[in-house]
Amino acid sequence: MAQGDGGAMAYVAIRPPDEDTGRAPEDAAPAAPSGPRDRRRGIALTALCLLVCAGLGLQSWTALRATGFDLGIFDQAVRAYARFELPRSPIKNVHHEFPPGFSLLGDHFTPALALLAPLYWLWDDPRTLVLAQAALFAAGVPVVRRIARHAFRGAAPDVVRRAADLGGLVYALGWPLLNSSYNGFHEVAFAVPLTLLMLERGLAHRYGATALWAALLCTAKEDVGLVVGAYGLVLAVRAHRAGHRAGLATGAALALAGPLVSAVVIAWFLPAMGGPEGYYWSYGRLGADPGEALAHVLTAPWVLLQVSVTPFVKVGMLAWILGTLALLPLGSPTLLLAVPLLAERVLSDNPNHWPVINHYDAFLWPILLTAALETLAGLHARRARVRRWAVAALALSSAAAVVLGLGLLVRPDSWRPSPDKRPLATAAELIPDGATVEADNTVAPRLTARTDVVIADRTPRGADWVLLRVNDRTFPFASTDEQRERVALLLAHGYTEVFHQDGTVLLHRTDPAADVPGTHRPGPGSTPVREAVPDDVGANLLLR
Repeated sequence: MAQGDGGAMAYVAIRPPDEDTGRAPEDAAPAAPSGPRDRRRGIALTALCLLVCAGLGLQSWTALRATGFDLGIFDQAVRAYARFELPRSPIKNVHHEFPPGFSLLGDHFTPALALLAPLYWLWDDPRTLVLAQAALFAAGVPVVRRIARHAFRGAAPDVVRRAADLGGLVYALGWPLLNSSYNGFHEVAFAVPLTLLMLERGLAHRYGATALWAALLCTAKEDVGLVVGAYGLVLAVRAHRAGHRAGLATGAALALAGPLVSAVVIAWFLPAMGGPEGYYWSYGRLGADPGEALAHVLTAPWVLLQVSVTPFVKVGMLAWILGTLALLPLGSPTLLLAVPLLAERVLSDNPNHWPVINHYDAFLWPILLTAALETLAGLHARRARVRRWAVAALALSSAAAVVLGLGLLVRPDSWRPSPDKRPLATAAELIPDGATVEADNTVAPRLTARTDVVIADRTPRGADWVLLRVNDRTFPFASTDEQRERVALLLAHGYTEVFHQDGTVLLHRTDPAADVPGTHRPGPGSTPVREAVPDDVGANLLLR
């Protein structure tokens, strides 16, 4: 039996399970019900998480760190939902050459985003997403505290309270949440609380609710069905050992349904919505497609290890993810849920998947923290030295949080745009409402609410206005020389410079009759493209 499961399983069958529900009567509520002081601590931790995540997100907005890829894309998609339309993003579609009208539901399966549409009726602004994500992350704090109480059921009340407070604090200041907040907004905003709710209801042996939250989790992204399937296996084994027939049935159903949902969405739904087959396949070292990769793995299984550890930054990623919780997640079977998500990254050829500075780790955070709490509970049940492990996890996680987010909040210069970005905000204000714009990726979210904006890339798009830096490389250009050449091309073919400051140039098309060589916008039947990732991406674990 795994280390964390020993303590966790010791308390689930203190009395015989109820024959109708398959749930032990004492499992209906967490241990040590919260009193007024405990509730105040929970509220304080929830507020702390909300303020820190919202602060980092708004800081990124103010400092022009939140970019068109991806905040601008999600903003355009949710705004479309708010107009009762399919989620479309010109930023995504034009840059990647998708046909007009392509829906992001053909890119990633994220129908949960539609729940944010009513917020745009109140405030039509990209910062709505930043604040919504912070609120969704903060909503996980009380759930984590309940998970800690479930894990430590049977311990002394003061131990249970300390475990709940520790879990809530480590979660609230978790470096994966800070990374996600720093990077604007992503669909992980829904995945985090939904994963926590699925895990908590499973620990409470509320199996109907467990299945409900698992089903809702599958609406957050197409691959989380694999997480649901892995949890089904863990739940079924635990329920079988505890004699919970309903839990066994629920676990078996989730183990089958989760991967099936992901398979159906990836193989049928995404293509039905216009998603090109194999567009996101990033596993060329295993094979050109899933079938070839499977055959390769079956005939040479050692290739999985070879790919997983090269380049070596992948090993550093795994060490950081597990080490910042003092390796405690390794002691619980719940860590099995993280295997599909980690495999997607260590087996990937895409360097964006390897560092620990993006939003990907937030998908793992509920799993890792739950596993760590279960391991601590198991150690406590065996009268091991729990305090030193808990202190180590708190210290390591806090240090990571300072490096990856908390430190920025107290630095005044982090709240201001860098000198090269400051003129972008000034120039953006000069662009009239309703205009067509090609904008520097850095400033694109400032224009999504009032203009028809795409990001400026290597292909002229014929927009009325073009806003671009020429002294600092910006995505997706390979060099500043390309950016200068682009500006020179436009100036020679019908555009006039109306603003130039510190390397930022704003051009206005004053001669629409002049043809700009190479101008192109994707049309019906357009073939989507993927850009090459720059060589410097993914080489450093922590460098932003």
